[in-house]
Formats: sequence, C-alpha cells, structure tokens
Amino acid sequence: MESPQIAPLTAPKTARYERLYDLLPNYVAKYNKSDVFAQKINGQWKTYSAEESIRLIDQVSMGLMKLGIGKNDKVAIISPNRPEWNFVEFGIQQIGAVSVPMYPTITVDDYRYIFNDAGVKVVFVGSEEIYQKVEKARPNVPSLQAVYTFDETAGAKSWTEVLKLGETGDRVALEAAKNQVEGEDLLTLIYTSGTTGVPKGVMLTHNNILSNVEAVIGYIPIDETARALSFLPLCHIYERTVIYVYLRRGISVYYAESMETIADNLREVKPQVFTTVPRLLEKVYDKIVSKGHELTGLKKSLFFWALNLGLRYDPMKPMGWWYDQQLALARKLIFSKWQAALGGNVKIICSGSAALQPRLSRVFWAAGIAVSEGYGLTETSPVVSTSMVEPKDFRIGCVGTVIPGVEVKIAEDGEILVKGPNVMKGYYNKPEQTAEVIDAGGWFHTGDIGTFEDGKYLKITDRKKEIFKTSGGKYVAPQVVENKLKESMYIEQVVVVGEGQKFPSALIVPEYGALKTWCNLHEIACDTNQQMVDNEKVIEKINQEVEKLNEAFAQYEKVKKNSLLAQPFTIDGGELTPTLKLKRKNISTKYKNLIDKMYA
Repeated sequence: MESPQIAPLTAPKTARYERLYDLLPNYVAKYNKSDVFAQKINGQWKTYSAEESIRLIDQVSMGLMKLGIGKNDKVAIISPNRPEWNFVEFGIQQIGAVSVPMYPTITVDDYRYIFNDAGVKVVFVGSEEIYQKVEKARPNVPSLQAVYTFDETAGAKSWTEVLKLGETGDRVALEAAKNQVEGEDLLTLIYTSGTTGVPKGVMLTHNNILSNVEAVIGYIPIDETARALSFLPLCHIYERTVIYVYLRRGISVYYAESMETIADNLREVKPQVFTTVPRLLEKVYDKIVSKGHELTGLKKSLFFWALNLGLRYDPMKPMGWWYDQQLALARKLIFSKWQAALGGNVKIICSGSAALQPRLSRVFWAAGIAVSEGYGLTETSPVVSTSMVEPKDFRIGCVGTVIPGVEVKIAEDGEILVKGPNVMKGYYNKPEQTAEVIDAGGWFHTGDIGTFEDGKYLKITDRKKEIFKTSGGKYVAPQVVENKLKESMYIEQVVVVGEGQKFPSALIVPEYGALKTWCNLHEIACDTNQQMVDNEKVIEKINQEVEKLNEAFAQYEKVKKNSLLAQPFTIDGGELTPTLKLKRKNISTKYKNLIDKMYA
C-alpha cells in the first residue's frame, strides 16, 4: 500500500520574475554590490561589480546574436568555476538559446556524443587542455561552428572576441529577444553522467529552476552582507541552482581556485555559506582526527574528549545541563579551531549529492557549524527536500523535509516519487526513456528507496537498482553498509559487493593519513600505500574496524571478507562519476580478480 502523499508545507512565494535572467535587474542591480562575483588571479582576488557583470552579460548576448545564435540554439560551456562561466551562461539565456554545461573531466568520446546529440553550435572552454580535447572531437561534429577559450590559448579564438562583437550590438534587438523568452522555454540541457549507459540530456526550463530557487530561499539564514565560497562544479545543477539562490539573496560569490586550495580560500574569503558533498566533509574530518592522533599528553586527551562529546550531540534534542556545560568548554578549547579553519564566519554548510554520515552531522553541529543535508536529482532542478537550520527542523540521518510546492510519495516497492514544478520536461531526444521515469500521473520515479520518519523527515535508504540479493535470497542495501563502514577513521572509500554470493564482501580504500599515523605509532613501515596494505598487521587492523562496525547489521548483511586497495577510486580511473558517485559496474569489472578471490 502506498504511503500517504506529503502535501506542500506552504506555497512558494510568488516570484517577481519569470525568467532566470530577470535576476539581473531585479536582484543583482538592486543590491548593487561591488563583488557580485570574484576569482583569484595571480594571487589577488578580482571582483566584478553588479554594473560590470550586467554589461559583460549583455555583450555576450549581443555578440552571440551577431554570430547568428538565436532561440533554441545550443551553446556548450566546459570550464571550471569562474565568473566568465556565469557571464556566458546568462548571455545565452537572454537570447533564448540553450546552455549545455559539461564536465571538463569527461572523455573526448563523451564530448562528441553530447555535441551531436544536442546539436551544439558554439563551445566556450576554460583552458588550453579542454580546448585540445574539444578539437579532437570537432571533426565528427557537423553542427559545431566555433570554439572560444577563457584562457588565452595559441591558435584559438578568445571569448573576448564575442565581447567585442557585442560592444556594437543591437540593444533593441536584444530586448526583443529577451521579451520572446517564456518561463516554460527550455533553459538548459544537462547531460547526466550516470553510473551506467550513455549520457542523457535532462531538459530543464526557466520555471523548473525558478520554482526551486524560490522554494529554498527560506532555508538559507543569511542576507546580502554575506559571502559564499563556491567550488562544486557549476556544470552540475546543484551548485548552479545554489548560485542563482545567492544572486537572488544578494550574496557575493567567490570562486575557489581549485579543489586543492579550498582550505586556503576559506581562510581568505571567510564565507558565511558554502555547499559541499559528503566526501569533502569526510576528508576534512579525517584530516582533523589524524592530526589529533599526532598530539600527545593533555592536548591529545582534550582533543578526543571533545570529539567523543561531539559524536553524541543532537541539535534537535535537549542534551542536559552537564552536557551543555562540557560542550561550551569543548567549543572554546577545541572546536573554535575547527571554525577558524573554515574561515571563522560559516553559518551554514549545505551538503548534498550523496548520503552524509550521521557522525559528521553531529560533530560539525557540536562544533557550532550548522550542516544542512538535502536531497535531489538533476531531473528535479535539483532540490526535493532539505533541512531547516534556523529555526531547526530536521533529523540527523534524514534529508530534511519536502520543500514548498513539491510533493513526494513512497511507492509500494519503497521508491521515492516526486511531482512538482521542479520536475524536468524530459530527456532530450529520448521519449521512451522519459516515459520510463515520468508516469501518466506526472510522478517522477527517482530510482531511490526511502521512507518518512514521523511522517515528515525523508530518509534515503538506497538506490533501487543497487540493492543486491545474496545466494541465500536475502536483499542487501550496499549504501547503508558502506556508510557505516566509513565511520571508521581508517576507511575512506568502500564498495560492498555480493550479488548472488553467500555473503557480502568489500573493496576498501584506507584513509592513508590516519593509517600512516597508526603505522608510525606501531613501528610499521609505511613509505608507500602498497607497503601498508600488504602488511599483515594493517590488514588485521582494518578487519577489526570492519568487525566492530558489522555489529550494526543482521548476519546476512555483514561484510565477511575485504580487500584493501592501494589507490583511491577516482574520476580519471573510471570508478567515480564527476559528482563522485560510485560506478559500481566499472569497479566490479576493474577489480574482478580481487572480488573473485574473496569468494574463491
């Protein structure tokens, strides 16, 4: 029997704009900030004011019009985060063309497939490296007319050529083009990398994303005086929609230089907000704990006293007078350093894209750093549910409450179904696959399994297609087991396997920072990762960690055997999607011999 339908909490506020680019006159110009966008160039932060940003966006629009680009034409953007990305993307929007954002890390074959499937006419790329990849794909793409680079690249056209064309563009024609765009018009094609199969182009309209922007405004308790640090890829709908929310709220957007410089950029920018994926929070946590192990004497005792205190914290429950007194002291002595490492001003961290381990939520909240966990998909623009942190309304281990205007119900088989203005129009050029996920009643079938706790807090338990059955006929949800095993400070990545086998097994990538500290304490050689994973004492240590965490599961769910990997799962290695999701099929193929050995 289906669960009761969850009705919207309230209707979204009526938007004062109908197209996403209406953010520019309504909000960007309204707040008139000197640092709407910022990036670091040659060691200095370069900021773009509201006036300059709007001028550059208009020049891109008029330049593209001179190139013959018009309504419904497809323009690709392939670049790491930078203000130029936004200028080009808004410029595309204003003339009714369709942006096709792509990951810089995908293959030449993927570029070729997407260019042809979308019929891309113009491409903007960030760097020479990406330009060379596009050039390799170009001979087999008849629709592609021009490629422009943000970085100066020998032999390539610069995006500034488009700006120059726009300097003498027809502003009357631009206004006419803008007036022809409607809310239901296609805004963007986002090709989901997926964990299997060829990419699918998700069709999102202005209304799809605008409805999401308006619905989540109330979940971010900061105003126009704030700064945000952005490092998740803009080509993913999660960060992109968040950027629109920042602009809607008048929040300045500072782009991190790279994933490697996030720590430095946090200290420089001192943001009030940033978005992240759980794996990055895991790495921050593991690095802090690893350093805690290097302490000695009283400092070490205090560190782990505070940590253990934090791991018990629940911001939604009264913890008692004595606990509160201890936590206040722990925040002053230990957790204040955690806050300083994040810039000292963070009011909220928004986590999405994958399940957040409850221990991370507890300890960051205990440190005085609010973490909001949410859930969504590219097909839902993306937010379906999220946690309210002010006033607090969430449950640790869940992904918040369903956002205003969106409906969710749980099907008989446990699948989460979504209906609302945020649900995509469909998959581009793929009507059959669209019909497979959007039923006759307009419900989008997410492929995720979940439940409601207390009738309101959505909890994701697994992916429908990832649940496997053992030879004993028992179903195992691998994500649940994986997330539990990753609670060990010595385990960074894990994949649970066991389809058709007698028991589950796991491929484990240790957290090498913490493991190296442990090896040094026990006088075990640790010059290389391979040296560590081959050591019998290390293998025994990881086995002990797995055995301890196995206690949370039924006998048929417990991991009986594991193999340690010297190299982490990566995007380049083909084990992760660009959004850091596991490509289980690829991993099973790549490590077939190891898996077979565990079941030999």
